Amino acid sequence: MKIRELILKNFGKFTDRHIQLDDGINILYGENESGKSTIHTFIRGMFYGMERGRGRAAVNDTYSIYEPWENSNFYSGSLRFESGGKVFRIDRNFDRYSKKAELICEDDGELLSIEEGDLEMLLGGLRAESYDNTVSVQQLKVQTSQSLAGELRNYATNYYTSGTAGIDLESAMKKLQEKKKEQEHTIKDALIQRQQKREYIEQEASYVWRDVHRLECEAANIDEELKHRREREKSEDEYREEPNKRVVDELRPSKWRIHPIEIIVFAVIIALAFVIISKPWNYLVSIVIFLLCLIYVWNRMKVGKKQEKTPPELILEEITPEEEKISLEQLEWERIHLRAELKEKKIQYENLQEQLAELDEVGQEFRENDRKCQAIQLAMDRLQELSETMQKKMKKELDEKASEIISQITDGKYEKLLIDENLHISLMSHGRRVDIEQVSRGTVEQIYFALRMSAGSFLQEEDLPVILDDTFAYYDDERLMETLRWLADHKSQVLIFTCQKREEQLLKEMGIEIKREEI
Repeated sequence: MKIRELILKNFGKFTDRHIQLDDGINILYGENESGKSTIHTFIRGMFYGMERGRGRAAVNDTYSIYEPWENSNFYSGSLRFESGGKVFRIDRNFDRYSKKAELICEDDGELLSIEEGDLEMLLGGLRAESYDNTVSVQQLKVQTSQSLAGELRNYATNYYTSGTAGIDLESAMKKLQEKKKEQEHTIKDALIQRQQKREYIEQEASYVWRDVHRLECEAANIDEELKHRREREKSEDEYREEPNKRVVDELRPSKWRIHPIEIIVFAVIIALAFVIISKPWNYLVSIVIFLLCLIYVWNRMKVGKKQEKTPPELILEEITPEEEKISLEQLEWERIHLRAELKEKKIQYENLQEQLAELDEVGQEFRENDRKCQAIQLAMDRLQELSETMQKKMKKELDEKASEIISQITDGKYEKLLIDENLHISLMSHGRRVDIEQVSRGTVEQIYFALRMSAGSFLQEEDLPVILDDTFAYYDDERLMETLRWLADHKSQVLIFTCQKREEQLLKEMGIEIKREEI
């Protein structure tokens, strides 16, 4: 892929500025503040757009910095590039009120969709983060960001397993983590609901148990009352049926102990015995009968005295037989009702205990959610293992590519570049390991240049233009010459923004053709 023309219709300080670009190395020369970084930002904005920040972040964001100096409402540009033998044009309007982007194939007039990924496909799948960490080097920002490590991990896992870099490992891991959190949240919610249900059932069971205890006490009290009533009724019946209770007892007034008729009867019996029985036996019999009468009178006096103190007599005077009968029927009804209610409460209590026992058991839904959670964790572990295995394989190739570049541009002083999974870098110089912190600033920039170029060869499917904005300020002439030679040999298009004439002179000395554009 090659950029053919930049059309800055209204962008930063430029208005209707056209810049033609060729294959090979293009030198875009300009003094300080001539707009080199503006053009560099324009290229990125045409490929990936520019989002306006919000709130305070909008004051110094890229969108605000490069707003047109004149007629800021017309904030737009176009970029023409060649890919796959066809010429395409990107038209963008960055204005916040009429923002739009179009991608057109100029050869056949086909309108493509940036939103659906057509532009990304033409860029070889290189995302904005990878673009910033590989082919695009901003002024004094040659060092890569940590996001490059993630991009390389994605590439390693995807390419070596599926043959394509189209799968996003980090996104997949993130989605799996989100899915796992959802499952864990579902399990947690289920446990909370189960605990709440348990507490509710336990509370309800305690209420039912109190009712059972209360009904048992009430039933026991009624049973005791019925027993007492029946015993009292039986004693009263026995009292009414005593042997000495004769017809005379029925006739005797209630407050009399000895009825006058009884005295007359006793006197008549004694007289008859005295008259009828012959002497002297009549005296003896009369005396015996008289004594028996006295004994009877004495007994009647005792019984009468007891009757005055007997409670049943008093109760019988206060409670009528009809009232006694009604009271017993009510107690019997209450007893039956209480027993039925007590039985129902006991059944309810047993059902609640069964529900509590069911809550103690692990349900099918819980087991299913737990199984899903374990499956997600297994997938994450497997992806991680696979990623680590593939990273080791890619690390070797990345080291080889970066070592080749650093060896060439340092003229063999550093023959090997070692990069770990977090992009910490060290060098090998004549068999001695040298950490990046031990070398000069110029060598550090050359190391990161080698890392960018080697990483770009992995991450981009298309050979994209390399865009360098005053990148070589810390290079000596020898290393700069070797770097430029490497670019001319390995890259189909290079854009070098510079405020110096050193690059142009060295390229001419090496006999490398360039296109020069003055800004």
